[in-house]
Amino acid sequence: MPKTLSFRRGLSSVLLWSIISAAFIGPGTVTTAAKAGASFQLHLLWALLFSTIATIILQEAAARITLASGKSLGTIVAEQYRNGYGRGLRWALFLAVAFGCAAYQAGNLLGAVSGLALILPVPTYTLLLGVGLVACLMLWQGSIRAISRLLALVVAFMGIAFLSIAILQKDYTLADVMLGALQPGIPEGGLLLVLGLVGTTIVPYNLFLASGISQEQEVEEMRWGISMAVAIGGLISMAILITGTQVSGVFSFETLSAAMEEKLGAGAPALFALGLFAAGISSAITAPLATAITARALLGEGDEQWGTHSSRFRISWGAIMGIGLFFGLMDVKPIPAIIAAQAINGALLPVVAMFLILAVNDHMLIPKAYRNGLVSNLLSLAIVGIACFLGLNNIGKALGSLSPSLDNLFSLTICATLSLLIIGWLAWRIFRMPN
Repeated sequence: MPKTLSFRRGLSSVLLWSIISAAFIGPGTVTTAAKAGASFQLHLLWALLFSTIATIILQEAAARITLASGKSLGTIVAEQYRNGYGRGLRWALFLAVAFGCAAYQAGNLLGAVSGLALILPVPTYTLLLGVGLVACLMLWQGSIRAISRLLALVVAFMGIAFLSIAILQKDYTLADVMLGALQPGIPEGGLLLVLGLVGTTIVPYNLFLASGISQEQEVEEMRWGISMAVAIGGLISMAILITGTQVSGVFSFETLSAAMEEKLGAGAPALFALGLFAAGISSAITAPLATAITARALLGEGDEQWGTHSSRFRISWGAIMGIGLFFGLMDVKPIPAIIAAQAINGALLPVVAMFLILAVNDHMLIPKAYRNGLVSNLLSLAIVGIACFLGLNNIGKALGSLSPSLDNLFSLTICATLSLLIIGWLAWRIFRMPN
């Protein structure tokens, strides 16, 4: 812990920023990471390590902008694009975030229900309404700090569940885990899962969430809290991947639970079920919250009628919750809903990341001491490039699913070429800015 921080302030910061870990460790992470473990054992652990580091860099930049300027990322976008097409751009950006969150919400709720259904013989609709009610009650009380503290407990519980399973398994040693995390490589047929692991960890709406909750902190406090909270989240994701190695054959929550009972004993399925429930309920709270915070920043522009207890704020998160419950009650299967949600948000990630890197280098917006240095810019450009590649790849997959003739429109080579062109343009914009 930095010497300038007391233990109490450092712990308080980690608890606050646990909301980010709670947001990205949802059923999507459980599904993708466990499937990666089931399909390729430990060979894709490195992708989670990279994603965790990239998430720390981007979340820190989003929070630093707010601390330096007193404005959230969404407010900055709103102020730079006030008139003409700018209003349409702000609405488009908000709707993209809201659409992605709504798509995630069905998966979040269904994922939480899937966890409970593994251990409770209760009708699905009853579990779904119960999970939705708990999430609504937490959001209704309106205190972001209180929500963060509750979610910190949920993340801790989730960590205990999945880390216990990872430790109890006897197939791999700590040396095997370290090798998988530090030795990059993509086995045949593993590229899509690598993209999925990165996409489910670096979530675009979390950047608005980070920027919207950091106003009351100092830089050192913020950096410590984000680094520790996201690192813990990354460790939990790795434990989920290790958990997935216990299953062979077709992956599903049920087959994984059965495999763990066979290999690890009768208590292991309950740990997995409770961990999956924790992942779902935590993200079922953060996705609507992120939508409301983004709406306030992009559309409210400092309007006092957008407070956390206001009708506008509550309608924003309530709409996302309602959409999630509606599709959940229509009995959409959990795993397809989760994977579809990841594809929707994948296209939004590069747009938000480019806004972020331009803002954190803007000399008109923030003082020099808070702007990116050379190393930070190079790391950010690499992350933005990967984000562009992910987004273009997701667009290509979506077009291919609509029409086979469009399947090769965004081949991996084309995605890589376009990503390099975007990085080149972005680097040119950044390095020509005055110091």
